Amino acid sequence: MLAMENGINCCFSASASNVYIYFITIAIALVVIRVSYVIYRSIKPLHTKSPQPLSTLIVLGSGGHTAEMLNLLSVLHTDSFTPRFYIAAATDNMSLQKAHLFENSVIDKEFRMAALKCKLSLVSATLLYKTGVLENAQFMQIYRSREVGQSYLTSIGTTLMAIAHALWLMIKIRPQVILCNGPGTCLPLCVIAFFFKVVGIRWSSTFYVESIARVRRLSLTGLLLYELHMADKFFVQWPQLQRKYPRAHYVGCLM
Repeated sequence: MLAMENGINCCFSASASNVYIYFITIAIALVVIRVSYVIYRSIKPLHTKSPQPLSTLIVLGSGGHTAEMLNLLSVLHTDSFTPRFYIAAATDNMSLQKAHLFENSVIDKEFRMAALKCKLSLVSATLLYKTGVLENAQFMQIYRSREVGQSYLTSIGTTLMAIAHALWLMIKIRPQVILCNGPGTCLPLCVIAFFFKVVGIRWSSTFYVESIARVRRLSLTGLLLYELHMADKFFVQWPQLQRKYPRAHYVGCLM
C-alpha cells in the first residue's frame, strides 16, 4: 500500500512539473513572439503623418551631445513635436540652461510673428509668450547610472536608482517620440520604452542619432540600442559607419 501511495505521489509530482514546464514554455513563446513583432514593426518605414502634435522626449548629454541635439531640433518643425520634455542628468545643469535658451528663441520667434500678424499689444504678446513657454516645454533631470570615476560596485545601487527614476519619468511623460544622440542617460529610458511596447502600455517611437564624434565605431549606448533593436530609426553621420552597420541610416553631418 505504501509503495502504491509513493508511486501515485511520484506520478502526481511528475504531472505537476510537466504542467509547469508547459505553461512556462508557452509564456516564453508568447514573449518571444511579441518581442519579434515589436522589432518587426519598429523597422518598418514610417509613412503615416499624425495630424496632431506629438509629445516628444528629448534626452540631453553633457558637452557636444547637447549642442548636436539642439542643432538637430533647430531644423525640425517644432510645432509638430509638442509638448517637448527635456531630460538631462541630475548633475548636468548646463544642458538644461541651453535648452531653456533654445526654447526661448523658438517661442520668441513664433509669438513675435503672431503679434505682427494679429497686431497684438506688447502686453498681450508677452502673455502669450509666457503661456507658450509653459505649454510647449518642460525641463527635468534624471539620476545618472554611474558617475565618471565611480567604482563598479557602488554603481550597482545608483544604476537601480536611475532605472527606477527613469520608469517613474516614463510613466509620467508617456512620450510618443524619443530623440537621443548618445549619452548614457538615454539608455534606461530607451529600455523602458521598449518594455512598454512589448507589454502594450505605450508605443514610443525612438529615434537615435549617433554623435558626429563617432567616425569608425558606435558608442556603447549606440551599439546596445543597435544590436538589441531598441531604436525605431538609427542614424549615423559618417558613411563608413553605415557600411559597417547596415541597418543604420546615413544622414550626413548635422553640425
